[in-house]
Amino acid sequence: MKDRIKQKAHDLFMQYGVRSVTMDEIAVQMGVSKKTIYQYYADKDELVDAVMVDVIKHNQDCCMKDRDSAKDAVHEVFLAIDMMQEMFQNMNPIILFELEKYYPKSFEKFKQHKYSFLYKVMRENIDRGIAEEIYRNDLDIDVLIKLRLETMMMPFNQLIFPKNKYNMLKVEIELTLNFIFGMATVKGHKLITKYQQDRTKKTNTNEKILAH
Repeated sequence: MKDRIKQKAHDLFMQYGVRSVTMDEIAVQMGVSKKTIYQYYADKDELVDAVMVDVIKHNQDCCMKDRDSAKDAVHEVFLAIDMMQEMFQNMNPIILFELEKYYPKSFEKFKQHKYSFLYKVMRENIDRGIAEEIYRNDLDIDVLIKLRLETMMMPFNQLIFPKNKYNMLKVEIELTLNFIFGMATVKGHKLITKYQQDRTKKTNTNEKILAH
C-alpha cells in the first residue's frame, strides 16, 4: 500500500505539479480514505520527499546503466537523451520551481544529486571523450560541467521557455547537442552527426508504426 500511494502521488505530481495535488485527491484517485494515506505518510512533505528520493534513484540507476552500455562518450550522451525523452513525456515543467519554493528539503536532495552525482557523471564522460579523441583536449572541464548543469535545467524555466510556446524535450535536445558539438573534435563531429541521423531514422520509424 505504501508503494502504491507513492506511485499514485508520483503520477499526479508529474502531471499536475506538486502543489496543486492534495492528499484528498490522492485518496480519491486510489479509492481509499485519507486516513489510510496518513497511516503511511505523516504529511504531504514526507510523501513529496519519498517520491523525490525514488525519482533521483531511478535517474542515477539509468545514468549508470547508460555509462556501462555506451559504445563511446557521445553514445552515452545520446542514451541520456533517450532517457530524458521518457522522463519529460508526462512531466509538468513547474515541478522544480514548486519544489524549490514549497518543499526545500526535497529540493535540497535534488541539488545534491545535481551538483554531486551529475557533476561526477559528466566529468567521467568528458574524460572518456578526451581519451577517445572525440572531445578536444584543451577544455576547461570544470567550467563546462557547471555551464551544462545550469543549462540542463533551463527548459524548466517558464519565463524563458513557457510550455505553451516550447516543447521541453526539443529545447533540452537542442541545448545538449550544441554543448557536445562545442566540445567535439573533427572525429567527434562525425560521430555526433552519425548518432543524430540514427536517432532521426528511429524516431521516424516509430512515428510511422504509431500512425498505422
